[in-house]
Amino acid sequence: MATAGLDAIDLKILAALQRDGRLPIQKLAEEVGLSASPCLRRVRMLEKANVIRGYVAVIDQNAVSLPVSVFVSVRLERQREEELQRFSDAVAKWPEVLECYLMTGQADYLLRVVVRDLSHYEEFLKAKLTRLEGVRSIESSFALGQVKYTNALPLPGRPSQTR
Repeated sequence: MATAGLDAIDLKILAALQRDGRLPIQKLAEEVGLSASPCLRRVRMLEKANVIRGYVAVIDQNAVSLPVSVFVSVRLERQREEELQRFSDAVAKWPEVLECYLMTGQADYLLRVVVRDLSHYEEFLKAKLTRLEGVRSIESSFALGQVKYTNALPLPGRPSQTR
């Protein structure tokens, strides 16, 4: 389902579920101005079309002893398809990497890594990242604090919701 295929009610459903993914269907239906059955059908269609890709609990990383966020810029020796795929496949398996983006500019990849402390980051670097064939350089930047975090997309016609 393309963005152009989403109507105002779909966008209301998405905004409400971004605020609270556990919203009961009856409450969701009331909020968007539908009865429960048509609302549930729309939610199922959004799920089937992968507009809604899943539901998760947002966990405070400090509460689970992972207070350190590191943004890692990685340059590869070559940017051929095989090397890019090898890197992507490896990173996808590492639980410490929460996000990984193929980039333009100075870095080939930008990663967000979470760890308990500096020694665990060093272990991650030595045991995983530096052992990958084709990695040319690694630059790490440690987050001192989080100014903003949201997982809610700024949907058209809706104010963004922050957490």
